[in-house]
Amino acid sequence: MSEPKVSKPRKKAEGKAKKPKVAAKAAKQAKKAVALRRKPRKLEEKQVPAVQPEKIEPKPVRVKKQPIPVKKKPVRDLQQLLALRAQINSRRPRFIRQESWRYRRIRENWRKPRGIDSKMRMMVKGWPRIVKVGYRGPRAVRGLHPSGLREVLVSSIGELDKLNPKTDAARFSSTLGRRKRIDLFTKAKNLGIRVLNPSRVTPIKTKGET
Repeated sequence: MSEPKVSKPRKKAEGKAKKPKVAAKAAKQAKKAVALRRKPRKLEEKQVPAVQPEKIEPKPVRVKKQPIPVKKKPVRDLQQLLALRAQINSRRPRFIRQESWRYRRIRENWRKPRGIDSKMRMMVKGWPRIVKVGYRGPRAVRGLHPSGLREVLVSSIGELDKLNPKTDAARFSSTLGRRKRIDLFTKAKNLGIRVLNPSRVTPIKTKGET
């Protein structure tokens, strides 16, 4: 039988002769010095292209739009507004509660219809009209007396003194007695205040008086 082959240890490749450390450092320093000398020459040779200044375009000027002239409504006199309110009142329908014409237990005072199947709420043709904002009168005279004065409920002399005879009119409370009404009426007459309900303001005549 043949003998087994035995692997021989590989011989280390004979490298180049190692330079001493001092010589290697000196070579590196020499290379650096040469590189430093050459760098400025390379910079001088390279021609840097001249940078041209960018053209700054002027911003577009925004032209302000002129406001559209709004046509103002003509200023109306108080008497004209009261006449307009009376005209609107004459055309306004009479608003009644739904099914009030059908059942005796339901009054005619207005209540908004809220049923999901309510024909009145859906404004079906033939059913009564419902309340809408378009039926309102002019705002300037809203709540005023037909004379153009503001109604103020009065129940004492102190409340009567606060009224302005040019813009306010007094309405006596229904809880006042005859004697109190007479006193308030005489006071309002002296101040020049108009009384809208001057009832029971005359003194009661006794049997002895003629």
